[in-house]
Amino acid sequence: MKLVSWNVNGLRSCVNKGFLDIFRQMKADVFCVQETKLQSGQIELDLGEGYVQLWNYAERKGYSGTAVFTMKEPISAYYGLETNEEPEGRIITAEYASFYLVNVYTPNARRDLSRLGMRLEWEDRFLDYVRQLDEQKPVIICGDMNVARGPKDIKNAKSNEGNSGYTAEERACMERLLASGFVDTFRHLYPDRTDAYTWWSFMPKVRERNIGWRIDYFLVSARIADKIKEATIESAIMGSDHCPVTLVIDLDW
Repeated sequence: MKLVSWNVNGLRSCVNKGFLDIFRQMKADVFCVQETKLQSGQIELDLGEGYVQLWNYAERKGYSGTAVFTMKEPISAYYGLETNEEPEGRIITAEYASFYLVNVYTPNARRDLSRLGMRLEWEDRFLDYVRQLDEQKPVIICGDMNVARGPKDIKNAKSNEGNSGYTAEERACMERLLASGFVDTFRHLYPDRTDAYTWWSFMPKVRERNIGWRIDYFLVSARIADKIKEATIESAIMGSDHCPVTLVIDLDW
């Protein structure tokens, strides 16, 4: 099974930059997107035969939002944490017979860290939620998790210490999540690889010089880590300030 996750930074904009061609070329069984920045009815995607589309829209226009495009109709879909809704459209859970898929767009703490408290509260709630799922069946988590784990995951670690996405608190939350029974699929296969990033600032020459951060992930329940076949970062694919990440895993629906 092949899964793709991509923060598209506005799906309508990304469609104008070749999203549909990229989607078809990647031939994913499940394709998850974050930061769709859409309301219901604002786009009609022709993804080809077979794909079921799940959408979670933010209440605020032009902001946040997630979607899952899946070749298999899920048993159920859930659009929140404690309740079946999330005002910023940040999460979709698709349940299949052998696993749960959680597509997430983790809140950004903001440059001035004014949302760090809200972010840390989200992290507590998210941890509780995925732990509950993991008690029932294995979980695949993907999305823009808005944190670089450590120095190997960010170009300029020292100068970014304490910045949004690289605070001690945010990094500790990610390590706590992993310690609770999940595996970072890319690091599982490539523990020492450097200069492998998924997000770059739009500032001139930054992406060209690969001054980036790895903040987009596929995590899986530790008990299915032996089924991971490949995990890639598709940094050559343009269309957003993020690039897609992929997971190939030996799982049936």
